[in-house]
Amino acid sequence: MAAVRALRGGGCCRRHRFLLLSSSSSSAGGGPASERGERQESAGLGFSPPAHSRNDWIGPPDKHSNLRPVIFYVPPKESPLERRLREARQEAQACDQRFWARHNRAFRQEKEEFIYSRLKAKGLEIRDEAGQKATLNAEEMADFYKDFLSKNFRKHMQYNRDWYKRNFTITFLMGQVALARALRWLRWKKKNVGN
Repeated sequence: MAAVRALRGGGCCRRHRFLLLSSSSSSAGGGPASERGERQESAGLGFSPPAHSRNDWIGPPDKHSNLRPVIFYVPPKESPLERRLREARQEAQACDQRFWARHNRAFRQEKEEFIYSRLKAKGLEIRDEAGQKATLNAEEMADFYKDFLSKNFRKHMQYNRDWYKRNFTITFLMGQVALARALRWLRWKKKNVGN
């Protein structure tokens, strides 16, 4: 994810393993790092959690999307099902990052253009004599917000549909992983009790 800025060492926090979050680094497949149970270096993050950590790590909010990038933990013996879950979460995060970075950029640009055009229509400059940035009142800005939301209604509806589909898939995979782990634990328990 090129838009994500580097994480600061002190600005990260641990993340509970099963917290459903639709946000991620680009879907890096399993290379040699994931086969050895190491963390994958997320493109553009420049940060890798400590090797002993067994949790996902969250970074500070991205300046473009306002989403917090996540570096997902890759267990040493990650099953194909667990890998599908992790990759689905990574892809969901990458999709959210792309959408909100693009959306927020368009919002800021259109807002500036709107303010400039309204000030120009009133015969005012962007900055007043004291160097302060001129602003519009709340009623004028409400017109902009209403128009912006109306204009982007279809994009938001499509995003919401896609978001629900991705998160339903993630939830379904989480259920499958939990069931597989429970069955594995029961088999282990039965084997150890039988001895």
